[in-house]
Amino acid sequence: MPDILVTVIDREGREHQLEAPTDMNLNLMEVCRMYQLPVEGRCGGMAMCATCQVYVESNHPLPEASDDELSMLDQAFFVKNNSRLGCQIHINPHLRGLIVRIAPENG
Repeated sequence: MPDILVTVIDREGREHQLEAPTDMNLNLMEVCRMYQLPVEGRCGGMAMCATCQVYVESNHPLPEASDDELSMLDQAFFVKNNSRLGCQIHINPHLRGLIVRIAPENG
């Protein structure tokens, strides 16, 4: 499977085009960290913190958020209707062209 391009807008408003492999079972948080973008992912991708929160700005159909993800977002700062945890967005070919914005740092 080929890589896909996703756009990540950092906290300063700069757009970054990231090549994301679809054959490595990565999530968006891990891809952002590979490119050294400021997505902390303190819990290591277990949906137990909100340090990888992003706002999904494109109209890509994503799987519904799990109860764990919703619970974590319920405790996070700066949550919007389009908030998701980057660790819960698994890279696949259907996400080609995905656009997300990194949420402000929590408190």
